[in-house]
Amino acid sequence: WSNIGEVLNTGFEVSVNWKKQFGKDWQVDFRGNFTYNRNEYKFSDEPNYPYVWQTETNKPLNRLTGYVAEGLFSSQEEINNWPDQTQLGSKPMPGDIKYKDVDKDGKITEADKVPIGYPTTPEITYGFGLSAGYKGWDLSAFFQGNARSSFWIDPNRISPFIDTDDDNNTHSQNALLKVIADNHWSEANRNIYTFWPRLANESVPNNTQSSTWWMQDGSFMRLKSLELGYTLPERWTRKARISNVRIYLNGTNLLTFSKFKLWDPEMGGNGLGYPIQRVYNIGLSVNF
Repeated sequence: WSNIGEVLNTGFEVSVNWKKQFGKDWQVDFRGNFTYNRNEYKFSDEPNYPYVWQTETNKPLNRLTGYVAEGLFSSQEEINNWPDQTQLGSKPMPGDIKYKDVDKDGKITEADKVPIGYPTTPEITYGFGLSAGYKGWDLSAFFQGNARSSFWIDPNRISPFIDTDDDNNTHSQNALLKVIADNHWSEANRNIYTFWPRLANESVPNNTQSSTWWMQDGSFMRLKSLELGYTLPERWTRKARISNVRIYLNGTNLLTFSKFKLWDPEMGGNGLGYPIQRVYNIGLSVNF
């Protein structure tokens, strides 16, 4: 096979800038941008797969394939009557994820993986900001965000009490997220749509597969920065031979609006990674 192919990119970008003076005291400045981009393979030199969902042609770049999760097994009887999942690396037990047999061959294999979610690279990115001033006061805010993107929780990164990672290098993972402690499958909580499958003292390959179970909406909007300032009147500073004195208070990463609530969506699938910092500053600017 040759490493050749054809990709089509389509999209558009819009930028807006509006500025207005209201009398001698008020002024407002608004800026915004919006970008939409979509791509897809028009041709890929790939094998003749038996099923159309296995091909790359007419599908976007940066898309993931995975299994379609249909809840958790509630009993051994259900496992016995479900398509065989042992080829995923472990023998299923009650509380493990069950997957859809897409090709209807009575077993769960690589052929049952289908395109799931949006691409990992957002198809929509945007930002907008507003600056306003009234006499000596000034206020500015900037929002940024993206949409039409997906990410997948990495169970190997957040599994409690298991020594594993993506590179198969042993490391100690002793942290326990509250959502796992409060919302996992057990004999006392047999909810087949709970957040976490059954707990185990070792990695369970059946439950770490790329699937819709771990898929999350990566869209978000963030208040990236906000600043409030006050410039002292010139008549107060002229006698001290100071041309300008400004006091300000600002902050970054102050608010995030997202359907995903467990951690910051920009952290992706690793909820135990280093979080994005919220920062506050207060300052004084003096010009002589």
